[in-house]
Amino acid sequence: MLSVELHAHSALSHDGRDPVDLLLEQAAAVGLDALAVTDHDEIDASLEAAAKAPDHGLVGIVGMEVTCAAGHVLAFGIDEIIPSGLPFDETLDRIRDAGGVAVVPHPFQKTRHGVAAHVSAEQLASADAIEVYNSRLFTGRANRQAEKFAIRRNLPMTAGSDAHVSEMVGQAVTEVGADDRSASAILSAIADGRTSVVGKRTPWRVSIRQFAGGAKRRALRAIDGLR
Repeated sequence: MLSVELHAHSALSHDGRDPVDLLLEQAAAVGLDALAVTDHDEIDASLEAAAKAPDHGLVGIVGMEVTCAAGHVLAFGIDEIIPSGLPFDETLDRIRDAGGVAVVPHPFQKTRHGVAAHVSAEQLASADAIEVYNSRLFTGRANRQAEKFAIRRNLPMTAGSDAHVSEMVGQAVTEVGADDRSASAILSAIADGRTSVVGKRTPWRVSIRQFAGGAKRRALRAIDGLR
């Protein structure tokens, strides 16, 4: 089994803090096998991380967190940006047309752009996998909802730290029964449901700090955009 971090943000995200080098160093330090940097509607840092990953003894998985019309969708195994703002179904189609795998993160948390409030159960079940453990949740109720949904629909399950600072990489990981140590094998195993989830909740103080830091960075970037 390979330990994989499937949900982490770099400084390229509007609410991320750290460069990819720090994310990679943390992933290696906590003993992960693979890392996907999944910035909001950006892919450049993920491409950089995937290229540098072997230098840290890691498998790099290219990905991004797409903001579709219904909320957030993780796209893995792509090599170019999936446009934001498209309908949920079309977003999944675009990811698959690009040879990727579509995973829905935190689907039942409305405050963090979970899609469940805006799509039918049938649509949600059409994703390749569901993130059933996201470490950045205060109560865990939304995680339990996601897990019950995935079990009921027999959907592959993943976990993710949703780290916006490097020290939180590895808080929640997906253990993957891949045929070999490669990005393509990992993604194939995820789509086949050869996964289990392991993780712990991000400490509240860190979640609050990540939220506050993200809000500050968004405000500064908005100001810069007006100049």
